[in-house]
Amino acid sequence: MNLEIDNLWVINIAGVEIWITETIYNTWIIMLILIVLAVIIRFKLKNFKIVPKGFQSLIEGAMETFDNFADNTLGEGFSDIVPWFFMVFVFILSSCLFSVFGLRAPTADWATTFALALASFVIMIFMGFKHQKGKYLKTFFEPNFIFFPLNLIGELAKPVSLSFRLFGNMLSGTIILTLYYALTPLFVQIGIPALLHTFFDVIFGALQTYIFVIISLMYIRGAAE
Repeated sequence: MNLEIDNLWVINIAGVEIWITETIYNTWIIMLILIVLAVIIRFKLKNFKIVPKGFQSLIEGAMETFDNFADNTLGEGFSDIVPWFFMVFVFILSSCLFSVFGLRAPTADWATTFALALASFVIMIFMGFKHQKGKYLKTFFEPNFIFFPLNLIGELAKPVSLSFRLFGNMLSGTIILTLYYALTPLFVQIGIPALLHTFFDVIFGALQTYIFVIISLMYIRGAAE
């Protein structure tokens, strides 16, 4: 595991260099695995049963759990954005879990976390105007118009703070594990790293996934209300 993000390839398109970094490559791998799993699940659920059993019951239970979580956080009238955040949840969690197998988590790169946070910010703005229309714009001038710069900075700071929270926590785990492998002899790198990976990648990663998604949902609810 390396602290630096390696640049794997450089593609020239019309004189423009496009860098394929380790983050992009790992993101493609995770996306491919998730797409394959989604296709397999789709075929498994082809023969849909009214009374779910076994695999169908497991999948429906997972989806209902996330739907209830999103509905309780957002309230009614936001069902159209729940699938997007389910995808975000699965991607961030998968990034953490696959790092157990030595795959550097894409979320340990600020470019990834900022892109996810920026998407949540755009959805927040859209939902604010959709549900409040002109009243949402009015909130930028409350309690007085002289507070507009502060309110604007506060809104623009949301995706930045959200992205740095996830990035910082995921990078800290990567740093600790990298230092452990680099500074310890080989005979103590058997067994103990499994405990570290379990804590930083599985438990800590799942916690950070939950925090990122629920804060994003709360931002959207606050803008819509």
